[in-house]
Amino acid sequence: MTGRAGQAGMDRRQRWIGGVAVAVLALAGLVVVREFLPALAWAVVVAIGIWPFYERLARRWPRHKRELLPAMVILMILLVLVVPLMLVGLPVLKDSHEAAGWLEQAKTTGLAPPPFLANLPYGQRLTQFWHDNLGQPGAVSLLAGRTMQGGVVRLGQHFGAEALHRLMLMGFMLLALFFLLRDAEEVTEQVRTASLRAIGPSGERVGQQMFRQVQGTVNGLVLVGLGEGLILGIVYWIAGVPHAALFGLLTALLAMVPFGAAIALGVSALALLAAGKAAAALVVAGVGLVVTFIADHFVRPVLIGGATRLPFIWVLFGILGGVETFGLVGLFVGPAILAALILLWREYVGEREGPISPEGGADA
Repeated sequence: MTGRAGQAGMDRRQRWIGGVAVAVLALAGLVVVREFLPALAWAVVVAIGIWPFYERLARRWPRHKRELLPAMVILMILLVLVVPLMLVGLPVLKDSHEAAGWLEQAKTTGLAPPPFLANLPYGQRLTQFWHDNLGQPGAVSLLAGRTMQGGVVRLGQHFGAEALHRLMLMGFMLLALFFLLRDAEEVTEQVRTASLRAIGPSGERVGQQMFRQVQGTVNGLVLVGLGEGLILGIVYWIAGVPHAALFGLLTALLAMVPFGAAIALGVSALALLAAGKAAAALVVAGVGLVVTFIADHFVRPVLIGGATRLPFIWVLFGILGGVETFGLVGLFVGPAILAALILLWREYVGEREGPISPEGGADA
């Protein structure tokens, strides 16, 4: 009561100075936590994505929703993240050891041209070129030396530093996610109150629209990507792609970005082509194109745009523009921002009933 009375007694100059002081303080706070903002953003995205699942757990075990359940969710996420990394890392480590031995042998004896070169247009010339530049003893050693001069060592050091940074980011994200799930009710109420005071009744509607859009994007990107990886992993196994499980996992990860699965498809088809299995490569490419076409043009738009009636062209712009602006977290932030803007536009033009256009239609 005293605080409100004191605020009402402030003159215009005091309110202006107070506003500037709050803005400077907020800017200073952002500067302090700027390195942790990506971790906080990822924690919010993950919390929204798993919220329906977590809410069911909280209703079933209400006594444990502030300590045990958040800890269990963090443990589950760790398992989901660590197991795929092990599945990727162990074959890569094994293949790296075998590749090192193969490279040492190739330096001594030269590298024989692959059989499929002869079946390509100008195959005889390509085979002769390969033989002249890579088939002679010592040619591979010379090529490796030139490559090392190009900065491979520096690239490896940069990759190691980036991997350590990402690992620390994931740790802070999981820590922030624990506290976000533990205090979800208080945080939600505070955000609702702040939005109501800042921009009025439309604030809560905009927040709900963004919340639904993030959930729809998580479903459309993550679940559809996992589905594509599973289906194409089975196709890889049937077609005889080496390390079919690894290729399936990489396909699932790349498929979480629209049209990203095409990269994994191309690599797997090239692997089959290099092994002399041209027919299997064509089958993998054909089936993969059909699966990705259906997923990207029919399933994904329904899951992502259906939650907020957002046209898929704006979903695509939001995803790609979000990644360009915010990095990987922009996959989810970009569509949420556009969903909020389109909601405000629909209210403004009277397509939806709301605070901006109270006389709008009954479509809300």
